[in-house]
Amino acid sequence: MLKSYYNKEAIEAGLDEVGRGCLAGPVVAAAVILPHDYTHEFLNDSKQLSKMQRDLLENEIKREAIAWAVAEVDNFEIDKINILKASFLAMHRAVDALQTKPEHLLVDGNRFTPYPMIPHTCIIKGDSHYLSIAAASVLAKNYRDELMTELGRLFPYYGWANNVGYPTIHHRNAIREHGPCSHHRMSFKLLKD
Repeated sequence: MLKSYYNKEAIEAGLDEVGRGCLAGPVVAAAVILPHDYTHEFLNDSKQLSKMQRDLLENEIKREAIAWAVAEVDNFEIDKINILKASFLAMHRAVDALQTKPEHLLVDGNRFTPYPMIPHTCIIKGDSHYLSIAAASVLAKNYRDELMTELGRLFPYYGWANNVGYPTIHHRNAIREHGPCSHHRMSFKLLKD
């Protein structure tokens, strides 16, 4: 079972992002503040959950959380500042949007650009250790998957309803055949040599 908190004395927000390795679409981050006594038997890293589980969890997280927010950085900004900085910017935007101000940030990963006036702790594979980070991963993944499915209706040949912008063989073949569209990250290597 995942841990309920890292710092019992603080209002703690878990942060996670999704879409860093994609060739198209935004990078999306979520921030979630859960009650210290919150527990859940199957909440885990969103990649370990089925879509049905994530959908059930999304509703519960939004209902039970003290505060939650989702934010994105689009492909144009990613191309301007690079994907790592864009990931941190998306997390900062998610914290900005929280209705309750956190006193500590629990960040999935090994690096983070400090958020002004709020201390943070980086946790490698944090979404499989802490409930708040796992909750953030679920909200971010569901939001981004839905967005890419919508965009996939406008650009059906890339297969985004299935690959959500990741570099699958189908996606790369479609770029080769149709060229990139306005949602592709032009700073990324869209095609292999």
